[in-house]
Amino acid sequence: MENVEYFKDKNVLVLGLAVSGYNAALLLNRLGSNVVVNDFKDLSANPEAQDLEDKGIKVISGGHPLEILKKPLDFIVKNPGIPYSNPLLKRALEKKIKIITEVELAYRISESPIIAITGTNGKTTTTMMCEALLNENRLNGEAYAVGNIGIPASLVAQNSSKKDDLVLEISSFQLMGIDKFHPMIAVITNIYSAHLDYHNSREEYVKAKMAITKNQKESDYIIFNQDQEELVQLVRTESKAKPIPFSRKTELKYGACIKNGMIVFNGEEVMPTDHVLIPGEHNLENALAAIVVAKIKGVSNNNIKHAFYKFKGVKHRMQHVETLDGRAFYNDSKATNSLATINALESFSKPVILIAGGLDREESHEDLIPVLKKNVKTLVTFGETKNQLAEVAKKANIDTVIVKETVSDATQAGFKNSQEGDIILLSPACASWDQYNNFEERGDDFIETVKGLGLSI
Repeated sequence: MENVEYFKDKNVLVLGLAVSGYNAALLLNRLGSNVVVNDFKDLSANPEAQDLEDKGIKVISGGHPLEILKKPLDFIVKNPGIPYSNPLLKRALEKKIKIITEVELAYRISESPIIAITGTNGKTTTTMMCEALLNENRLNGEAYAVGNIGIPASLVAQNSSKKDDLVLEISSFQLMGIDKFHPMIAVITNIYSAHLDYHNSREEYVKAKMAITKNQKESDYIIFNQDQEELVQLVRTESKAKPIPFSRKTELKYGACIKNGMIVFNGEEVMPTDHVLIPGEHNLENALAAIVVAKIKGVSNNNIKHAFYKFKGVKHRMQHVETLDGRAFYNDSKATNSLATINALESFSKPVILIAGGLDREESHEDLIPVLKKNVKTLVTFGETKNQLAEVAKKANIDTVIVKETVSDATQAGFKNSQEGDIILLSPACASWDQYNNFEERGDDFIETVKGLGLSI
């Protein structure tokens, strides 16, 4: 580990337990910091909280008492999901206490080069593609996919070496809490509008995304989507790193693109596009970004091909779950906004029964109308947005619109109203927090329901 002495005797508040907070607290304790953990939930029966207390770490739960800030603090490690509007954080900012997220902590101790991947959509799939490509026939070290995918970066960073790579999926929430964070390679898959309930404005959201490159130098790399003019301009004006574009729509002499059915990098053919086995034009973009990373890291075309032969996608992201009675079920629970659902629907040429709904973020979802008209025969809605999405479906002249309460009920209804050859797709276009802790739980509910349908046939 690097910078171990920096953390010794530091007074640190870890705000929010969860997986990243638990691991951050353990690491800081190991490094000799004086750690206090605070969570709004009552943790009196929480085994992780008990484990921390057994190690001498103070845990305060059941609220965010401002009295915590009376004792001197060197910095706060905050759970990314806690907004800066939280009264305790607002008071900390007034007191000029540094607030970071766990990825900053991981960067500070990491011996391994960091490849950081962000974007509105596609960052998880791109992260997993990069891990697969970098590990194909690798002779020294290993690439580890960490971060927003669910594996705390600090947990892996404390044990990885200079021979390894950390492939870090990083969200806008996490990027708002960086200070010295400095990836060797930064990837921005795309930028649209998302999480405006957290960021308050699109400008703040874009600023958070672009923070991925703020500490990069001329010797580093930034990989970006050439098909987005806004992103082209942002990279040009805000990054010092070497820019390498990728494009699905335009042939490029420099960077990665598609030409005559082949993926090409710097004019050299790498592999046919049909080697990307997961459906969707957006997944071709993810593959282009991952291939640029692989080429920078010296991975051969042959190893890139072999890695893609084996890459079958990521759970909850256009995941083929089962085919029952000629109906193919796909789990795209990670589609938490309209754009992700549009990309999913455009991946299919067969009729689609779409299952959608979730947390109401006061978005109109009317941008779904063109693709609903083109690709969807039946819409089954659920959750807080069920009635709103049903109205959108009517505007799109969808013949069959079914309103249900839960994913399970919606899945069963979709199956009952399907025919052989149909695609039954869970692609919610909404966050999961109205009924679930996260999109993974929502996707697992869908998977279990599909398995139950298989047993009843």
